[in-house]
Amino acid sequence: MRIGLILTALAVLANAATVLPAHAAADEKSPPLSCDDSIAANFKPNAETTVLLVKAYKKGDSFPEPPQESRFDPSAPPMVATADLCLVKLLVGPGNPGPADAPSTSAGIGIEVWLPAKDAWNGRVHAIGGSGWAGTEKADPTKISSYTISNDLSSAPFVAGKEGAVTASTDTGHTGGVMNGAFAMNPDGTINKTLWNDFASRAIHQQVIIAKALATAYYGTAPKYTYWDGLSTGGRQALKQAQRYPEDFDGIVSVVPGINWSKFLVANVYPQIVIQRDLGGRHMTPDQLNLVSNAAINACDLVDGKHLGFILDNAACRYDPTKDQAVLCTADGGSNTTAACITRKQALAINKIWYGMTSDGSVPDPAIDNGVGALTGKRKWFGLARGTNLLALAGDAPFTIAADMLALVSQDPTVATPSFHNAKSNGADGWRSVSYEQLAQAFDAGIALQPQFGDINTDDPDLTAFRARGGKLIHVHAINDELVPYLGSVDYYERVLAKMGGLSGIQNFYRFFLIPGMAHGSRNGTSNPDANPPVPRAYKAELYTLLTDWVEKGTAPGNVVLRSLSDKPVAKSMPMCALPTKVTHVGGDINEAGSYACR
Repeated sequence: MRIGLILTALAVLANAATVLPAHAAADEKSPPLSCDDSIAANFKPNAETTVLLVKAYKKGDSFPEPPQESRFDPSAPPMVATADLCLVKLLVGPGNPGPADAPSTSAGIGIEVWLPAKDAWNGRVHAIGGSGWAGTEKADPTKISSYTISNDLSSAPFVAGKEGAVTASTDTGHTGGVMNGAFAMNPDGTINKTLWNDFASRAIHQQVIIAKALATAYYGTAPKYTYWDGLSTGGRQALKQAQRYPEDFDGIVSVVPGINWSKFLVANVYPQIVIQRDLGGRHMTPDQLNLVSNAAINACDLVDGKHLGFILDNAACRYDPTKDQAVLCTADGGSNTTAACITRKQALAINKIWYGMTSDGSVPDPAIDNGVGALTGKRKWFGLARGTNLLALAGDAPFTIAADMLALVSQDPTVATPSFHNAKSNGADGWRSVSYEQLAQAFDAGIALQPQFGDINTDDPDLTAFRARGGKLIHVHAINDELVPYLGSVDYYERVLAKMGGLSGIQNFYRFFLIPGMAHGSRNGTSNPDANPPVPRAYKAELYTLLTDWVEKGTAPGNVVLRSLSDKPVAKSMPMCALPTKVTHVGGDINEAGSYACR
C-alpha cells in the first residue's frame, strides 16, 4: 500500500513539474520558497530526494487522527496546530527493491519537516528521534506520523509551533510500526543490509541534511544552530550522530538510549528463558513480581531513617528474596500466606533477572555480587535494577522487539513472535525452546554481525571529532529503566572516559546523568505506584533547554532540580547529578531538593 501511495504522489509531482519551472537546489542567494508547489518544483537538494507533500496549517487547524501514535499525557496540548506551520514530506531513495508486500521492500527514507512561519523561526533546526524500530508513515502523503506528545517526547509539529524551530523526523527507511523488525530480513531469510544501514545511521544523517537544506531554501538563510533530541531509539540515534556524523549537530540530547542494541535486546529475552528453563514456562503473576520488587525497595530505600519510595543507590542494594521469609511461601520455609508468595525457585529466578544474562543461567549470591559491577566471567549483559517494574520483561510474553532481534541474529524468523512476517516463514514463538547456551551463542552472533547490521550497537567510545567541532552532549539514563538496563549506559560512559583522557577530557562537552526511580521515559519506573520520583519533562523541554543554554550561552548543566509529575501521595524534588557525582542526602526533608547534594 505504501509503494502505491508513493507512486501516486510522484506522478502528481511529475505533472506539476511540467507547469512549474525546475531550478537547482536553493542556496542563500536564491529567493526563499513559499509553502506551496514551489517547494515541490524547486527544492532538489540531490538526485535521490523527492518532495511528496507540501501542506500549510494555520494556527488552530486540526490535524488528522494519527495513524499509530496517540497522546499519553492528558495535560498535553490537543492535536491542533499551535502556530502557523508548513509541513513538507519527502522521500530519499534509493530504498530497497523487492516484492510489493514484503516488509523488506522500501521506496526509501521518509522524512517529515515542519517549518514555522518565516517571522517566527528562531534560527534552529531541532531534529527529533524515533522509538522502537521507528517504522512510521513518514513517506505516506495521506498521513502525519510525527505526533507523539507525552512526558517522554514532544511531537515535531508541537515543538515547531511552541519553540519556533524547524523540526524533522524520519521513518528510518521502512514502515511496519515501531514494534516490528521484519523489515530487516529479506524474503529468503537473509540479512537486509540496505535497510539495516538506513535504520542504523543513513536515515538520521539524511534527516538533518534535508532539514538544513530545506530551512535554508525556505527562509533564505542557513540555520544558526542544529540540535538532536531523542529518547530510546532516538537516544541511540543521538549517540550515533555524535560518533559517525560529528559535524551534523551543535548539541545533542540522548535519553535512555538503546545503545548496545543487539546486546541488550538479546539479553532482554533472558528473563523469559529463565522462566522457561527454571520454572517450566509457568510465569509469575504481577502480584508476585511486584511483591518481591517492593520488598527490595522497602529494604533499600531508607533515607535518614525514612522510606523514600524508590532506591537512590542501586549499587548498595543487595536484597535477596531467597533469604527473605516475608516473601517466601510457607512450603518453602517462609511466612507469606498470600497468593502472591513465591517459591525459592521463583526467588532465584528473580535474582537471575536482576543480575543479568549469563551464558549458563548461573547467578552469584547477591551478598558477593549484586550485578552492579563490570561484566566478568559468564556474565554476558546487565540486568534490571532492584525495585524496577519487572512486567515488561518477565511478564506473560517477551518484549516483542527483543524476540524480533533474537530472530534476526539467529537468522530464523520462527524464533520471533507471530507478528513477525517473512516469506520464508513467520514468527512461531520459537524463543520458548531456546536454551541458555543457545541464547549466549545468539548474543555473540549479534556482535559478530555488526558490519551487516549497520553497526547498530552504536557503542563507539571515540567522540574526538565531536569534541573538536565544539559539540555538546547531554546523556541521561533512568536507573529504573524497565527495558534498557541503565548499566549499559554506565559502561559506555566509562569507556568514553578511558578513551578520551578521563573526566578532564570530556567535562567541557559531555555530561552523563543518572535519575533514580525513573522509567524508560519520564514516569515512575518502579513497582511502587506511590514512588512518585522526580523526573524531567520533555514537553516542557527541560533537558533541551539545558542543552541550548550550554551551546548558545556557554552555561554548562548544573544545579538542575527535577520534580515529581504529581503531588500525590507527596510531591518530591531532587537534584539531577552528573557522574561521577551522585544524589546524596545531606540533611532535612527527604522529599525536598534542598536536602540533597551532588557528591
